[in-house]
Amino acid sequence: MKIAVIDDYQNAFKTLKCYSKLSGHDVTVYTDTEKDPARLVERLKDADVVLLTQQRSAFPRAVIERLPKLKLIGQTGRAATHVDLAACTEKGIVVSAGGSGNPTATAELTWGLILSALRNLPFEVRRLKEGHWQSTLGIAIHGKTLGIYAYGKIGSIVAGVGKAFGARVVCWGREGSTGRAKAAGFEVAKSRNEFFADSDILCLHLPLNKETRGIVTRDDLAAMKTGALFVNTSRAGLVAAGALAEALKAGRPGFAAIDVYEDEPVVGADHPLLKMDKATCTPHLGYVTRESYEEYYDVVVEDILAFAAGKPSHVLNLEALGKK
Repeated sequence: MKIAVIDDYQNAFKTLKCYSKLSGHDVTVYTDTEKDPARLVERLKDADVVLLTQQRSAFPRAVIERLPKLKLIGQTGRAATHVDLAACTEKGIVVSAGGSGNPTATAELTWGLILSALRNLPFEVRRLKEGHWQSTLGIAIHGKTLGIYAYGKIGSIVAGVGKAFGARVVCWGREGSTGRAKAAGFEVAKSRNEFFADSDILCLHLPLNKETRGIVTRDDLAAMKTGALFVNTSRAGLVAAGALAEALKAGRPGFAAIDVYEDEPVVGADHPLLKMDKATCTPHLGYVTRESYEEYYDVVVEDILAFAAGKPSHVLNLEALGKK
């Protein structure tokens, strides 16, 4: 089969252990993101299989209907809201999405961003290389209030580290989330406004879907302290469009640490947050570790092999089986 791997920014796929399992198949790897549907179709026109890395590229009907040779879309991770499943089913294209990945990687980056922002690490590193010594006063975590929005797999790890650092951990979210937080011995805020207003550090750990898009509003951000740090390593769409940049300009919250953006990849520094000293920004590195890649891609490779053997696995649209 002809297999196209797209959006492999680091050109890492062929260095992974699972790559050798595709010996005998024709594998082409693309390291950039093609946003133009027509050019994406041209790139993938001969592919039997397309391997998607997370949600880096959308797969709308306009693309799917113009790929008559395509038989399988393999998705790393379980989230496939960026793929038009209905269009795939109509065309007999099977979509597989298995494996949940390791939450530790994103939790680690969350703390990397928190520490970098509170201790001014990017600025101090640059200043030291320019020949200067200490320039800023950092902010300690001990004794501060750490807000965890959604106590799930990632949020629970971030909360545990916060407790180890001596922070007061306060959680918010749906009933299931707050129930898990209480069972683990963590405090739950009395109200949404109190959660945003009391947090010195506030981290988002929600999935992005129809219910959560824009769930953090301008009013939420305006309720935060002038010295608070807002952290988002989940998805940019959780925050109302443009609200964070506006809030930082207004001074509430005082700072932000961000790993995710509305339209990715961000190139040419073309994003308002990248122009703000109050924002510490990274290029969506949350799950980007070799260990995570090994886990994510191995599941997809096994799905591709299972499909080739006539035993498809982790299929999201069972109705597509047998149509092509």
